[in-house]
Amino acid sequence: MKQVFKTLWRNIRRWLPGAIISIVALVAVFRLARWDDLVLAFTTIQPVNLSIAIVIIFISLGTRAMAWRVLLEYKTTVQKSFFVVCEGYFLNNILPLRAGEFARAIFMGRATGLGPFHVLSTIVLERAFDLAMAAGLLLATLPMALNLSWARPVAITTMALVIIGLITLYVIARNRHRVHDWILQLGKRWAFVQKWVVPQIDALLEGLGALTNPGRFLLSVFWIAMSWVLWVTMYYIMLLPLYPHMPYYMAMFTTGVLAMGIAIPAAPGGLGVYEASVVGALAIFGIKPAISLVYALLMHFLNFVITGVFGFIELVRSRASISQIFDGIQNPK
Repeated sequence: MKQVFKTLWRNIRRWLPGAIISIVALVAVFRLARWDDLVLAFTTIQPVNLSIAIVIIFISLGTRAMAWRVLLEYKTTVQKSFFVVCEGYFLNNILPLRAGEFARAIFMGRATGLGPFHVLSTIVLERAFDLAMAAGLLLATLPMALNLSWARPVAITTMALVIIGLITLYVIARNRHRVHDWILQLGKRWAFVQKWVVPQIDALLEGLGALTNPGRFLLSVFWIAMSWVLWVTMYYIMLLPLYPHMPYYMAMFTTGVLAMGIAIPAAPGGLGVYEASVVGALAIFGIKPAISLVYALLMHFLNFVITGVFGFIELVRSRASISQIFDGIQNPK
């Protein structure tokens, strides 16, 4: 019994900081909003805009699946990639610590035979591209935003770190045989390193192969860029009924801030942090917190439902379970 409580407390400590951040963000946002404005904003949403947004979310998930398929060296179908992407997002929404990303790596690694560590490296690349896109949006729209002196160094630092990270990964990928030999030499004293560590690192290095293949690299970046164009357009269309005269760059800026915001460790699905990021970004342009909050809640709900439906279908269809995720992390094959 004592061991059970120790394990439970260890798990709680992992997600507790994120949960506290989410609760604080939610309380702050709802304290800013007026309930009368919230009701009015909800009634302003147009069904046409809502329908278009749903279609765009679906298409953007498709472009995301295309990008991941390229990074996976075409070892899977677009359909499988699409459903596993949704499965990962769905699990991110209900589990802490971005467990959905590990789930994606485990399930797709087993489905393709590439192995979880190989697939995980492609997800790392995907996230690096996302951070670069987010930082680029912020840098492009900052001159048109007001009173945001703090955001420029954040965006520049993020962009610089991502570029440095990608260059480092490229150098490692180009010299993966040397890295392999170095790790093998380093682990000669320990049998478990040669048996367990070296194979997993080899899989990680193989997954970085897209960086050394200009065609695959550019094609994956193209599909990820397309998904970002669709996301920005979706946020723009959904905000039009609430703020009819908004310029497109406002949606670009909001999407960039949101991407940076939800990168902060928080409760499952970025609850609270998602809403606070959107409200904070739109406040720069003088939009009332109540309007921004309705907008954020609706967008968050749409993404949750759509990815949840397809993700749950994939979980059922593949007969996967939550326990398999943790088992896969502990015993990757």
